[in-house]
Amino acid sequence: MKYSIYELATYVFDPLHSFWQNEKTERAVAGILIGCFLAALLGIELGRQGLLPAAIATKTPSSHYAAVGIAFTLVLVLEVISFIFVLPCSFSKSVGKQLEILCLILMRNSFKELVNFPEPITFTGNMTPIYQILSDGTGAFVVFVLLGIYYRVQKSGPTLKPSFKFSYVASKKLVALLLLGLFMGLGGYVFFRSAMGIHSFDFFSTFYTILIFSDILLVLISQRFLPAFHAVFRNSGFALVTLLIRLALAAPPFYNAALGVASAGFAVLLTIAYNSFYLKDKES
Repeated sequence: MKYSIYELATYVFDPLHSFWQNEKTERAVAGILIGCFLAALLGIELGRQGLLPAAIATKTPSSHYAAVGIAFTLVLVLEVISFIFVLPCSFSKSVGKQLEILCLILMRNSFKELVNFPEPITFTGNMTPIYQILSDGTGAFVVFVLLGIYYRVQKSGPTLKPSFKFSYVASKKLVALLLLGLFMGLGGYVFFRSAMGIHSFDFFSTFYTILIFSDILLVLISQRFLPAFHAVFRNSGFALVTLLIRLALAAPPFYNAALGVASAGFAVLLTIAYNSFYLKDKES
C-alpha cells in the first residue's frame, strides 16, 4: 500500500506527539531534571574538593551557582521540544510557545549572573551584575504579563476548507519533524564539542535562527491553503515576532530585555488588530 507524504508525516508525528504528552513521560522527564540538578551540584562540590579526575575537573565549573544555569538550560531544552510538537496546531500557539521560551531564557540569564557573586552570596559593591539581573528579570516579567494578554485575546484564526485541512496540518507536521531532527542533531553536536572542551556556539540563538527560516516556510505553505491577504499578513507578522526574539537573544544586556518585550508587545498588538478588523469581516 502506497502512502502520500502527508500520511507518512502524520503516522510518524502523531505517535511521537502522544508519547511526549504522556503523563508517565512527563513524570520521568521531571525526575531526570531533578537528578541532573543534584548531580551537577555534587559534581561541582567534588571538583572543589579535588576529588575529580584532572580531565573532568578542568571542565567542571567551580561555582555551585552554575548548577542553576544547567537546570534552566535543561528546562529550556524540554520547552523547545514541546514547542516543536505545538507547531502544527496553529501559528498563534507556536508564537505563544516561543514567547514562553523567551521568558524562560531571560529568567535563566538573570540566574546566570549569580556566578559573579561569592559563596555564600554577599554584596560586593559591583552593581553591574545586579543591574543585569534586574533588567532580565523585569523583562521576563513583562513578557510573562504580555503573554497572558496574548492568550486572553486569542480567537480562532483564518478558516480553512475542510478538504484542505488534513494536507495543511500534515504539511506543518512534516516541517515539525524536520525541526525535531535538526534540533536533535544540533544538540548532539553542541554536546560533543562541549565534551571535547571546544568552545561552542549559543545553541538557542542558533536554533532560533533556524526557526526564522522555518517560519517563512510555514508562511509560504499557509499561503497555498489560505491565500487571503489578512491571513498572509497575520502569519508573516508572527514570523516577524520570531525574528525579534532572535535579535533579543543576540543583543547585549539591557537591549535583550527591551527587544524581548517589544516582540511580545508586537504579537499582542497584531492579534488585537486582526481580531478587531479582519476577524469581524470574516464572521460577517
